Amino acid sequence: MKSTAADDFCIVLSSNGTLGTQRLKIEEPLRCRRNNLLSHCSGTIFCSDGNIFVVSLAVADLVVAVYPYPLVLVSIVHNGWNLGLVHCQISGFLMGLSVIGSIFNITGIAINRYCYICHSLKYDKLYSDKNSLCYILLIWILTVVAIVPNFYVGSLQYDPRVYSCTFAQSASSAYTIAVVFFHFILPIMIVTYCYLRIWILVIQVRRRVKPEFRPKLTPHDVRNFVTMFVVFVLFAVCWAPLNFIGLAVAIDPGRVAPLIPEWFFVSSYFMAYFNSCLNAIVYGLLNQNFRREYKKIIVSLCTARMFFPESSNDAVDRIKSKPSPLMTNNNQVKVDSV
Repeated sequence: MKSTAADDFCIVLSSNGTLGTQRLKIEEPLRCRRNNLLSHCSGTIFCSDGNIFVVSLAVADLVVAVYPYPLVLVSIVHNGWNLGLVHCQISGFLMGLSVIGSIFNITGIAINRYCYICHSLKYDKLYSDKNSLCYILLIWILTVVAIVPNFYVGSLQYDPRVYSCTFAQSASSAYTIAVVFFHFILPIMIVTYCYLRIWILVIQVRRRVKPEFRPKLTPHDVRNFVTMFVVFVLFAVCWAPLNFIGLAVAIDPGRVAPLIPEWFFVSSYFMAYFNSCLNAIVYGLLNQNFRREYKKIIVSLCTARMFFPESSNDAVDRIKSKPSPLMTNNNQVKVDSV
């Protein structure tokens, strides 16, 4: 049986990163072909277990667009917040849910890719359908738990500089430092470690193996890896300024806070939240599957408008213009007989 490039890659990358044995050459191709079938389902984006984390990340990006962003527009129009405390707290909570959910999902994706490449023999067991759903549930539980302390600290406040209810960095120095470390620095360290281990392992294996047996990633695997790596880099770049501002303010609020220009804070804030809009663009530019599905959605919308140009108001007008059953020939009421 002829071995493919994907099979060679799976054979070489055993669970401890060393060269596979003859036994692995017999057993691993079966598992690798099964994974390739899952990862190359035609016309389907979400057929593999790892893609459920991408769906979860997309949900986190959409949260801010559903509720907080419209309220920000209302606040800009009225030049202030006039929607009450309840809406302010809900808006701040959902913004935090989106931000922390995004970084936790990006971390989950990096760990998933690390296990897929560096611990391939254990991947099927670690990321079964049931386990993958449990990991997603755990991510969102941790996200909610991370946001709840904001209500006790009172850090969800309206900031007139950005016209939104958001996390107030000066509310509690200790809590701000904890937020920056556990919700940004620590996840970034974990993700960086995972991707570095992947690159190091691939480089080491390519140097050890003979040229004819060198592992070659399939184009599909390369696109997925590059896409999620770019998503991670963009998140780190977009959120780093705002987090470091918060860390500096928390260390010495009285001296540092007045020194930060308002334009720099506002730019950092909107650059951070603009990151939620970038992921969909990255998927479309770097991933062929997403481009294909985007095209299908656009074509479907255009086709629907082409074949169904009449609006619902026209349908209502047609219904109103229909003669009443009482006015038909069979049911016409004779006034003379009354």
